[in-house]
Amino acid sequence: MADPGSSTHRDRRVRLSGSAQAADGTRLAFQVEGPRSGPPLLLLQGQANSHRWWRRLRGDFADQWLTITFDYRGTGATQADLDDGPAWTTAGFAADAAAVLTSLGQARADVYATSMGGRIAQELAIARPDLVDRLVLSCTSPGGHLARERGDDVRRALTDPDQAARHRATIDLFYSPDFVERCGGYDLVPTDLLGDPHSALAGRRHLAVSARHDASDRLAEITAPTLVMHGSTDRMTPSTNAEAIAAAITGAELDVVDGGRHGFFDELRDVVAPRVRAFLGQEPAGPVRVADASD
Repeated sequence: MADPGSSTHRDRRVRLSGSAQAADGTRLAFQVEGPRSGPPLLLLQGQANSHRWWRRLRGDFADQWLTITFDYRGTGATQADLDDGPAWTTAGFAADAAAVLTSLGQARADVYATSMGGRIAQELAIARPDLVDRLVLSCTSPGGHLARERGDDVRRALTDPDQAARHRATIDLFYSPDFVERCGGYDLVPTDLLGDPHSALAGRRHLAVSARHDASDRLAEITAPTLVMHGSTDRMTPSTNAEAIAAAITGAELDVVDGGRHGFFDELRDVVAPRVRAFLGQEPAGPVRVADASD
């Protein structure tokens, strides 16, 4: 892959893919799209998902940012030895993200991270503050003693042995009934956020990555300017997690978007994307529907 910053290619738009080598030799598949001279923006997706999570959303940023994604271990085009080696962790995935940025010659990047990606981004900002410029944490959790876990009813719905019922329940956790209706029913709701095909073992290892995350006592170490966003009606990861994160990071901004569920950044992208762009410095701030903290 040519250097995105090469003077012979500067100011041209690129859409490239390749791989970077992690510390243990794993080849991490990455994808790059946007103007070569644009500020780099690392996009980190949710649990058990590849870069496909960003398929419909990437265009909201690739006009001005050089957007960078990569497939986590066990997803997409990133191969991994599932049976051997140490447990996967958010800190380990953060090291993978750093390896991707370094391989692309990026000394620093803005980071927009969602769900489990937000957990990974916390670890990246703590361990490698030199790499993170501005940070957006969306629908995520600090882990540990600051975390508010999902209810048992949500856990039961996500493990329903009836595949069709489990699919509908997952959609209901991500999107509102109005969104489902606008899409034309459950069968027509976009599935980009609902998990890529992967082995059962990869799925279990990803679940453990999220479950073991704990940055609760280290969030104060994050020095990057931070925006924390969440949907007010998120039952997958309750919005009190956002309040805890924002309170722990010095100077963090908090936006709880009224009516949003776990996929609020997709369903309400007309509100969320401009807010993220404004925070990252490329668009004037627009109105944001913010829920009352007492809701």
